[in-house]
Amino acid sequence: MPRFAILAALAVASTCLTTFAASPAIAAAEPDPPSVSVPEDAAPPTLLPLDQYEAPPMGRGPEDVPIVQYDAALLPTPVRRLREQIVEAAATGEPEALRAIFEAQGAPPELGPADAADPVEYIVSLSGDEEGREILAILIEVFEAGYVHVDVGTTEEMYVWPYFARYPVEALTPPQLVELFKLVYAGDYEDMLTLGLYTSFRAGISPDGTWRYFFID
Repeated sequence: MPRFAILAALAVASTCLTTFAASPAIAAAEPDPPSVSVPEDAAPPTLLPLDQYEAPPMGRGPEDVPIVQYDAALLPTPVRRLREQIVEAAATGEPEALRAIFEAQGAPPELGPADAADPVEYIVSLSGDEEGREILAILIEVFEAGYVHVDVGTTEEMYVWPYFARYPVEALTPPQLVELFKLVYAGDYEDMLTLGLYTSFRAGISPDGTWRYFFID
């Protein structure tokens, strides 16, 4: 073999060895991952049905806070008329003015004790004064507060005053607290926070214009 042919062959061989040694695939080859052996008699993990998993506790959602309304014009006509009649009767300063409302609807609203012999006399007994003017003032304050429409579509559907009766007391904003303090004292509010609910006077009128209740918890 001619000398130049031998030299050429040696040069090619040297180039191939250099390329092979510098190849990343060869130089940086990683070992295979270790294998994990599972015993043949190992039991599969126990999975609960989806309906048995307990969801983590969550805070109060927006659906728990009712929409508060202040505009009496948004009330159904029978509800609006009765509210006006109650406020007008209370504004006379004479508890007897409420009797005509009770008689017109056939029965008085729920006032608390089921055995109250005379609804007007019982309302006067709730007042701090003998004539019943204080409770009439409270009645006006109740019906001039914001209201909520609750239990829609049920037999208990109602327009409720003041809205605090169906509103989470811990969610009241500073302006709402000012509204609340027109009806209760700050100490009463602290008690409500402890109990988790409003515990003062409230009133309810059904959509057909029936005065359903007026009482204090």
